Amino acid sequence: MNWWEGILLGLIQGLTEFLPVSSSGHLVIGEELLGIEDEYGGTTFEVFVHFGTVMSIAVIFFPYLRKMFFEGFEAIARPKQWKESYENKDGFRMAVNIALTMIPTGIVYILFKGYIEEAFNSARFACSMLLVTGVLLLLTMIRGNQSGRITWWKSLAIGTAQSFAMMPGISRSGSTIAIALYLGTKREEATRFSFLMSVPVIVAATALDLIDVIRGDETINWTPLLLGMLTAFVSGIIAIKTMMVIVQKERLHWFAFYCLAVGILGLIFLK
Repeated sequence: MNWWEGILLGLIQGLTEFLPVSSSGHLVIGEELLGIEDEYGGTTFEVFVHFGTVMSIAVIFFPYLRKMFFEGFEAIARPKQWKESYENKDGFRMAVNIALTMIPTGIVYILFKGYIEEAFNSARFACSMLLVTGVLLLLTMIRGNQSGRITWWKSLAIGTAQSFAMMPGISRSGSTIAIALYLGTKREEATRFSFLMSVPVIVAATALDLIDVIRGDETINWTPLLLGMLTAFVSGIIAIKTMMVIVQKERLHWFAFYCLAVGILGLIFLK
């Protein structure tokens, strides 16, 4: 991978991480079309560009992250008031709910880590999973009352959707927002929660993979990694703002046709 390929794939990551079309699926397909070897081992490049996008989340949603931190820290010092804090403090409730999403995600990652990494070697598999994403997005057209907020049991359900999205081709933002909408969550809250809940997952994955890279003996070409991460950061900010508008205008299902088209064409033309 050279520097311009790193920038191109970083751009793909930044735009598709937040648009419901599966960033991981597009990265796998993009690497296949460019003929890029997996020179970093495992999912290292994917993790680095994902870190670029998590930084864009930190920039856009900094007030919410700050509120979660301070209200969470305050609540830890008063364990007898946790129930009251969960009901009345948005920041603490958001922090608890995000922590709950990590339970199914962590279980699936521990049990199926090898299978997940192996899936990143197959562009055809990513295309087939794009078809699944397309169906999930189409189903958002069948919507009921969307006036509720995220609860603890909704968090577990959304976390389960996120665990499936570790497979290339399953959109993390698309699946988590779709599940939240199915469960009657307010559109703005569903979108914001989907983006914020990705922060601990991506940070943890980046830290673990960085440790593996440092311990490895092979020489790493850092230039495309860092350029890809920077490009993903800038394009991610643009994509987040765009996605917030799309969900509010109830246009999420439009991306279903794109996912279905790319998935079908990929299955036909990719080996």
